[in-house]
Amino acid sequence: MTRRLSLAGQLLALQVVIVCVVLVGVAAVTVAQSTKRAQETEGRRALSVAETLANAQAVRGAIEDGAIAYIRVAAESTRSVSGSASVVVADAGRRALASADPDQLGHRIEVGDSTVLGGRAWVGARPYEGSPAAAAMVPILGRHGQFLGFVVVQRRYPSLLDGLAAATPNLLTYLGLASAIGIVGSLLVARRVKRQTLGLEPAEITGLVEHRDAMLHGIREGIVGLDLRGRVTLINDEAIRLLRIPGDAVGRTLADLGVGEEMRDALLSREVERDRAVATAGRVLVVNRLPIASHGRRIGSVTTLRDRTELLELRQELDLTRHVTDTLRAQAHEFSNRLHTIAGLIELGEPGEAVRFVHRISSSRSELTEAVTAAVRDPSVAALLIAKASQAAELGVELRIAPGSLLPALDDELSTDVATVVGNLVDNAMDAASTAPQRWVEVELGLVDGDVDVVVRDSGPVCPPGWRGRCSGAVCRPRTDRATRRGSGASGSGSCTCCAPAAAGR
Repeated sequence: MTRRLSLAGQLLALQVVIVCVVLVGVAAVTVAQSTKRAQETEGRRALSVAETLANAQAVRGAIEDGAIAYIRVAAESTRSVSGSASVVVADAGRRALASADPDQLGHRIEVGDSTVLGGRAWVGARPYEGSPAAAAMVPILGRHGQFLGFVVVQRRYPSLLDGLAAATPNLLTYLGLASAIGIVGSLLVARRVKRQTLGLEPAEITGLVEHRDAMLHGIREGIVGLDLRGRVTLINDEAIRLLRIPGDAVGRTLADLGVGEEMRDALLSREVERDRAVATAGRVLVVNRLPIASHGRRIGSVTTLRDRTELLELRQELDLTRHVTDTLRAQAHEFSNRLHTIAGLIELGEPGEAVRFVHRISSSRSELTEAVTAAVRDPSVAALLIAKASQAAELGVELRIAPGSLLPALDDELSTDVATVVGNLVDNAMDAASTAPQRWVEVELGLVDGDVDVVVRDSGPVCPPGWRGRCSGAVCRPRTDRATRRGSGASGSGSCTCCAPAAAGR
């Protein structure tokens, strides 16, 4: 496995690449500038040579006298001494009188856009043996200013290699300085970055981020991180689902995301929250909030969210199942006792007494059934009360229906809720009444302004021991539990007639 470069090595390699790129650019610019300066220099030199030859008195006289041999000797001598590539002398008719190229003698010289024929010197670039070269054209004027001819001098431009060789000392200097600065800068930057990243290398930071994201989105609990301004800095998929907020929540405030007021209060609280139940978006969430700090300075908070909705529903179902089980057990126990009684009477040879015992049981059960069915027309609630009668009988508690009770048939959802409330209140009342000298529980059902009103009274005391001295008598009078079904919820309350208002019912 190839070992990856450290952060310092990566920065150094990057700096070296940058230095090389910059060096190539500097070299190109330097060579271009050097070439341009050399071209300008060669042009000035060509002009100087041409002016020297054109202004020589001997050359003027030789042209006037037609001394071609002297002109050729002077031109060749000037070319050799000055190091020019070509020196040409032409007469007023542009015919070459002197040239290093024999084929050019006697032929007309092309002047192009030169101003030499107008009596003015000209400097520019003209091809020489297929390559650009500096060219200078200077007129030869007579004593009276008449145009006698002109001198053409050409000098080769330096090549690219020549320009690069000339710029090499400077380039080496630039390379040394840039390399030193790059190395020192890389080490300083790497040191600073590693200090800010707690000494972790980039690969380690990447691994931590990947693991954090995997863990964050793999947790079944919702996680929300907030900064001091209440903006979301961290959130996982479960929290988005539980809060029912958009997926692009990071960087936005809770108010912008449409989070409810109670949930915002829990998330933005400055105190530590432990197992706080908050209802939001149709769910009951348990909130645990913890402020976080770095180097002694608060930087925000992190909150975990757990969904208790399904747990509460399961708990209600378990409570209902427990009630049904207890009722069935009580009925089974009651029926078993009665069957044992009947069997014993028969074995004792008292069939008549067994018949009378059966009639008493049937009459008692019929009376209760008739009382319940007359007052309660809803089948579910009526069946629950009849079943609770067996459980009350096992505890030695009399369960009765209050006079004036009248409950019509209810819809399915309302019937289920009312049955749950009645079962809970009756269970509490039987537990309280089972310890009283007189054991009875009275259930009153009816409609009040369209709402189902459930009132359960019992003979059991509800005053705590510390409150008995404040009551008017030695024993509290009967306690009342009340529950009213409104909308989609049920509310309940209780009161002790002698210790009000402090003694609350269960």
